[in-house]
Amino acid sequence: MLRELTVENFAIISKLTLSFGKGLHVFSGETGAGKSIIIEALGFVLGARGDVSVIKDGADRMRVNATFSSELLPPKLRQEFQISGDVFTLRRELDRKGKGKAYVDGRPVTVATLAKIGQHLVDFHGQHDHQSLLHTSVHLMLLDQFAKLEKEVSSLALVYEQAQTLREQLEAIRLSEQEKNRLLDLYSYQLQEIENLHPSVDEEMQLEQNLPKLKHAGRLLELAQAAYEQLYNAEGAATSRTAKAAKCLESMAELDENLATLAQDVQGALVTLEDAASTLSSYKEDMQLDPNALDKMLERHEKLKRLKAKYGPEIADVLKTAQDLKIKIKNLQHAEEHEQDLQNELTAAEKKLGTLALSLHDKRMDAAEKLASLITEQIRPLGFNQIKFAVAVEMDEENIGPTGADKVEFLFSPNPGQALRPLKNIASGGEISRVMLGLKTVLASTVPVMVFDEIDAGIGGETGLLVGQKLHNCAQNRQVLCVTHLAQVAACANANFRVEKKVVKNTTEVSITPLTGEMLTQEIARMLGGNTDKHSAAFSHARELLQATKHNKS
Repeated sequence: MLRELTVENFAIISKLTLSFGKGLHVFSGETGAGKSIIIEALGFVLGARGDVSVIKDGADRMRVNATFSSELLPPKLRQEFQISGDVFTLRRELDRKGKGKAYVDGRPVTVATLAKIGQHLVDFHGQHDHQSLLHTSVHLMLLDQFAKLEKEVSSLALVYEQAQTLREQLEAIRLSEQEKNRLLDLYSYQLQEIENLHPSVDEEMQLEQNLPKLKHAGRLLELAQAAYEQLYNAEGAATSRTAKAAKCLESMAELDENLATLAQDVQGALVTLEDAASTLSSYKEDMQLDPNALDKMLERHEKLKRLKAKYGPEIADVLKTAQDLKIKIKNLQHAEEHEQDLQNELTAAEKKLGTLALSLHDKRMDAAEKLASLITEQIRPLGFNQIKFAVAVEMDEENIGPTGADKVEFLFSPNPGQALRPLKNIASGGEISRVMLGLKTVLASTVPVMVFDEIDAGIGGETGLLVGQKLHNCAQNRQVLCVTHLAQVAACANANFRVEKKVVKNTTEVSITPLTGEMLTQEIARMLGGNTDKHSAAFSHARELLQATKHNKS
């Protein structure tokens, strides 16, 4: 589970540290108070896209640390990232220049690595996610996720890509001579443009490191000379005051042994100063003040930048494009020689593609029935008396794509006597939220932390209490973090936090307060829309709600 989250200079948060335990954690507060910022910060440290515009005004960089229990991380990942303790910490930083850093237990990693680890730790449900449930492409993805068909889909996609390549090669053979020559000229020109520059990933990194140094070579040399002169006097002896102090202390230590350590420390400082002076001397000698070298480096950097704009976005992508162009040129030049071989390979690939698509269809059909049953079981207690939920899988053998030949769609009937129809046609916002909660509960069964950002959209009253109880039940086997506006959901939490936005010294800040006792009752009363005074009807209602949910939680 998530043990601790520290957020620095993220949006309107200067510095904030939150500790978490087991169960359901609820964040509440007025609209616009900054509740979702906590969720965004957690997403950032787990590899979500970072944006310099999120860095707090006046700060140079933002930083997020997240400490997790390591027990539920797959053994393979623990071994890969040398995680041996009970907990481990992920850290991510981003500065205003867009340069980011990522760490696992203090060891530098890529942001992709954070995302790789994060997918085993946290499942996010954002405010927009329930709307994605209206798209059938998402239904296919969710069914495959439930059935653990990722490997089968990847294998089919690979064969599909091979078949597409073979089709392109055959089409190239049948091109007119004029069109073939036009493409050859185009591909050859593009390849020549890349090869003329001989780009490399290492060179680009070196340019990024060396350009600032070369741009400021004059100022650097001036400062290095000044520092060197401060360390050395005209005769070349080490800084006289330090040298004299060291000599005095050495003599004093002979008379008082208690000063021996201090004498050694000053002597060590003297050695350090001498080393620094030597390093500065070498630095001055190596420093180049060659305007031509700077012009050449800037020109080279600009050419690589233009190349990335055309064939990138990164140099690695440019190099990959060059390899692809070589293959295309070769295929065009020798197309006729291989036509029959290509046709045979395509026939075999299409046959294999059909076999894989049929096998995938059968597995999806089996999984669809199980998924529909589990989702129905999960959402029936959420205010649906006679719900019907089905997962329709329809195969079109004539149109096999990279995910197979199946179209998957969720069908839904919330009321008795109402036929199953596509979810997008009949579901309200509240119904979508409850269906998504059921889906997340089923699909994220192995993920230790679930995050819901306003799962209560479109619901209230008794249904809100049912959703709160469902979230609390989900949190028995995992940790759940939830942003909510519903008092019924907040009352079901194991831990409550109130999020407030304040203006301190003309700067907007977010504060988060753990709530217990009377403070919690006041917050529930506020969420119910009433007076928070402890003698008010809203306060009494809030107390009754908390008492009722306490009984259910026990």
